[in-house]
Amino acid sequence: MIRNSFIFLPKIDRKTEESIWKQGITTWTDFISASRIKGVSQKRKFVYDRILKKAVKALLNSDSTFFLGLPSSENWRLYEMFKDEACYLDIEASGTRNNSFVTVIGIYDGFETKIMVKDVNLDFKQLKKELEKYKLIITFNGSSFDIPFLKKRFPELLPEIPNFDLKTACLRIGLEGGLKIIEKQLGIKRSGLVERLYGGDILLLWKMFRGSRDPYYLDLLIEYNEYDVINLKLIAERVVSELKKQHLKLLNHNHACHKHLTRS
Repeated sequence: MIRNSFIFLPKIDRKTEESIWKQGITTWTDFISASRIKGVSQKRKFVYDRILKKAVKALLNSDSTFFLGLPSSENWRLYEMFKDEACYLDIEASGTRNNSFVTVIGIYDGFETKIMVKDVNLDFKQLKKELEKYKLIITFNGSSFDIPFLKKRFPELLPEIPNFDLKTACLRIGLEGGLKIIEKQLGIKRSGLVERLYGGDILLLWKMFRGSRDPYYLDLLIEYNEYDVINLKLIAERVVSELKKQHLKLLNHNHACHKHLTRS
């Protein structure tokens, strides 16, 4: 989908992008090859052509940082290109106040989970090294909570790569609510006791583990967070599939309108 996108170009919004598609220009190659584009001055087109040529090279080099200019609500368009180099990230914290801290961090690369728990195995140097492997971070409500929470407390921790926030993407296809509510709407299940746990219970579990050092509570913490990050992938696949259908429908409609107009 990113190769059909022009919205990362300066001063191009969704309305302008759709206007470009309506002219039968739906790929970067189409744009660069066009002699003129309605609504884009020749001077600006020259600048855009150069940016799009750099975008082609960025994809060839698997450089997701080039697309940091993409509006965050459109980061889903990067998924297909970078999903094999993405990590699903979820954190649990002691609260939202300034003195709150991370209790659990989970990472999933699509194959293996890494769960780090405070006072057990949470090592921010190791975490930073792990995160540097990836080209895309996928979260649920991460742009409002996980990412700013981590950046405020550990400014050097996160790599400068795009964050695909599934909560925003879910809203665009009519899915509302928290992570577990959306899981239920999509028929995604958790097993056993973890199915009945919610966010507030996780802080209580961590406190009970810290006070008792009982591995039972630690195992529940880890299992809960594992489901969080693993299910992010399941949601991403479903949501991107729906958004892609909407996107292709719009592209095909605009392309058909252009053909009709050119024949008239």
